[in-house]
Amino acid sequence: MQRHRSTFIDAGDFEFLHRNGINTVRIPVGWWIAYDPKPPAPFIGGTLKALDNAFSWALAYKIKCIIDLHAAPGSQNGMEHSASRDGTVGWTTSESVSQSLHVIDFLASRYANHPALLGIELLNEPSAASVPLDILVPYYKHGYEIVRKHSPSAYVIVCQRIGNANPIELYQADIGSHNLVVDLHYYNLFDPFFVNLSPIENIRFIYESRESQIHALNDAKGPLVFIGVSPRFSDVISFSDFDSGEWVNEWNVTNGTQAEYQDFGRTQLEVYDAASFGWSYWTLKNDREHWDFEWNIKNNYLQLSKHSEPIFN
Repeated sequence: MQRHRSTFIDAGDFEFLHRNGINTVRIPVGWWIAYDPKPPAPFIGGTLKALDNAFSWALAYKIKCIIDLHAAPGSQNGMEHSASRDGTVGWTTSESVSQSLHVIDFLASRYANHPALLGIELLNEPSAASVPLDILVPYYKHGYEIVRKHSPSAYVIVCQRIGNANPIELYQADIGSHNLVVDLHYYNLFDPFFVNLSPIENIRFIYESRESQIHALNDAKGPLVFIGVSPRFSDVISFSDFDSGEWVNEWNVTNGTQAEYQDFGRTQLEVYDAASFGWSYWTLKNDREHWDFEWNIKNNYLQLSKHSEPIFN
């Protein structure tokens, strides 16, 4: 694992992102990072050093960092990337929520004054089926206050619940007064609706459904909108003036041509670029080609053009 950490992401990757106009990375962390270098079993030490390295490289290449609590105590969604061992969700206990807030306090106190810090995401992809709003919203409010204790300006990012949940619920929750962002996750995957769609139908769905939702949330006079997909080590993010979220240049279309992938990617860049906070691509490197941002750029499947220009100040 130590060897993997030292070779998977390095300073050269930050140089690649800078060269392609990307201005921010979102870095997922597990709750055990607060106990590094000797976290509880079965986790191993070294994640805090890796995060420190990322901040150093980001500073060198004029890139900002968002820290994302991706794996919370007990798991917030039962999936492996939230450190669930058996598919269960145990995050909703008072002990797990309190421990998560301790992690947020640890991260905010450590990085609040670092010039590369842009924001902290309080929790990644809580499950709508398992995490009630009356537990999630107080956690978000308390997490917002903790970040504000250490920084008056760092962005605080709250993620929508995945599953059957409307993101407007977080706009109505009165979580914080300023520099608050709602993270939306947009995939043309993981739902039977997308299974038989043609390339043009996938593109039409983005224009007809997602574009209107983004504009509606932009006009809601609440938190900023972020299209933020989840990462292996770091998401690549471009900020516009307002919101954004997470996405990937992959779909359920089989045998899509390079030109079709280019059209699909161009559509997503155009629509998500309107988000008031920005967009995030999942992920920089991946064993699946079209999930791999670097592979998409180098092989001309995703053409950033003007959309890669960093215009967040």
